[in-house]
Amino acid sequence: MKIIIADDHKIIRDGIRSLLRQEQDFEVIGEAANGQELIELLATDPADVIIMDINMPVMDGYKATAYVKEHYPETRVLALSMLDQEYYIRQILAAGALGCVVKNCSRDELVFAIKSVGAGNKFICSELAYKLLETPESILATEQTATASETLSKCELNVLRLIAEGYTNAEIAEKLFNSKRTIESHRQNLLAKTHSKNTAALIKYALVHNLIN
Repeated sequence: MKIIIADDHKIIRDGIRSLLRQEQDFEVIGEAANGQELIELLATDPADVIIMDINMPVMDGYKATAYVKEHYPETRVLALSMLDQEYYIRQILAAGALGCVVKNCSRDELVFAIKSVGAGNKFICSELAYKLLETPESILATEQTATASETLSKCELNVLRLIAEGYTNAEIAEKLFNSKRTIESHRQNLLAKTHSKNTAALIKYALVHNLIN
């Protein structure tokens, strides 16, 4: 089974590669630090399974997964993230991922997840499954019960307000004492959560929902 690891943290990619090296049925044929690199890699090195981080700069896991589903329908996507909220699971599965695990899952569970997804079966890791059992809503529910302000974190709201004022990612990072990469992640989260295609649509959403003046 040919595997590509897409994650913006090299230490994560190295760790997964090291774990999978012990599996004779697996061959890691490439790595990508973001969705754009993944697309370029797939053009020359098709894979059976992509282990896809959700939050990445340049092109996040949502867009990359949708691209893979459209252009490489035989390639399976296993989402990998530190985010265990129901919202993110629903979004990445809707984009076309066949399974989802969190980064603190066990080696055995990761291996099983890859084999399951590679065989065309859906898979949700145990930590997420237990969480979902405690939640009355299905991960595939189409209605969002939380209000717009509840959906966004305090940090995301701060970033949203500065975006609306016309600040760049670098300027926002300086104002909020964060890295530029962190602000880029917040911006991608804002676009995904509000289903906005661009900054203009994001600001319109914020105005309609009274998130900014």
